Amino acid sequence: MGNDPVTAASGSAADAPAAQTDAPGVLMEAEIAEQPAMLERLLSDGDTQVAEAAAVVRRREPATVLLVARGTSDHAALYLKYLIEVRLGLPVGLCSPSAHTVYGANPWGPHTLVIGMSQSGGSPDLVATLGAARAAGATTLALTNAPASDLARAAELTVDVRAGAEHSVAATKSYTAELLAAYCLVEALQCRSGGAESVPAAAAAALGTANTVTEVANELVNARHLIVTGRGFAYPTAREAALKLMETCYLPTLAFSAADLRHGPFALLSPDVPALVLTPTGRTNAAMTDLVAKIVATGSPVTSVGPPPGHPGARRHITTEHHLAEDLAPIVDIIPLQLLALELARAKGFNPDAPRSLQKVTETL
Repeated sequence: MGNDPVTAASGSAADAPAAQTDAPGVLMEAEIAEQPAMLERLLSDGDTQVAEAAAVVRRREPATVLLVARGTSDHAALYLKYLIEVRLGLPVGLCSPSAHTVYGANPWGPHTLVIGMSQSGGSPDLVATLGAARAAGATTLALTNAPASDLARAAELTVDVRAGAEHSVAATKSYTAELLAAYCLVEALQCRSGGAESVPAAAAAALGTANTVTEVANELVNARHLIVTGRGFAYPTAREAALKLMETCYLPTLAFSAADLRHGPFALLSPDVPALVLTPTGRTNAAMTDLVAKIVATGSPVTSVGPPPGHPGARRHITTEHHLAEDLAPIVDIIPLQLLALELARAKGFNPDAPRSLQKVTETL
């Protein structure tokens, strides 16, 4: 969710059959479980649209990329920022929509690629930003779960992430769909394909962490604050996990890049403040392993998330049983943390399908 509105076509919890909403979290649980099949569908059906969009972008040869999104989609945009900077070598900025809608700024031009990311494609500020960028001569692309939405109409190019209707307020499958679509787009911009075939199977394996996740949820049920941290490609995962825990469990959760955590925020850590630490394979692994040791030394109860065996000082380790490259791992590594938000909400007696004070449709101007 997180300020990313949904169109009527995508539905809402209120539109779902009554039998589906009887048990707390049944919708969110079903949508988490749907992700392996959904990711397989995106890989099977989305190639042509991605290839066509990538061909146009390559011809234009943009010098700068700007990304515009809100909430959960903003975390997907942060992942895409890493992908483009690391793999394409282009400078990427995350747009502030209010720079245009409130202050009237127009920081675009013919050599700029502007990508709008939204589950619903309906938020007025995103639509206005993408429309203004297109009018200024920028190449514009909507990456959305609603190909007939206002955002898609405002953009020159569209990629449908094919997540299907999402009924739970907390976005899960639309997030991983956006990540995979973003990865496929960058692959196509490099004239490559076929790097993500193992993602659906890895996503299915991630669902097998449910028992460990439930144990972690039971240990965190009385926590009053939580910190989540990751670095590099894992940083968007940390931010998305924090959002899910806040909106479903009402648990104040701060997400930091591991590099930023080592500065002032490290003083927050104590035996009363648990930490979730992402320790995936790749270039950040050694630094994250070292960070776990430093967090453990504060007395903070640590749950690590990554490949086996985990850090010996961590209270729990949620094992990610896959061999995905570092830039693909975020598509799968968020799944145990979605499950954690689901199970912690249930342990606290909340219904994660219908968080208080939130609705699936949120419009920002």
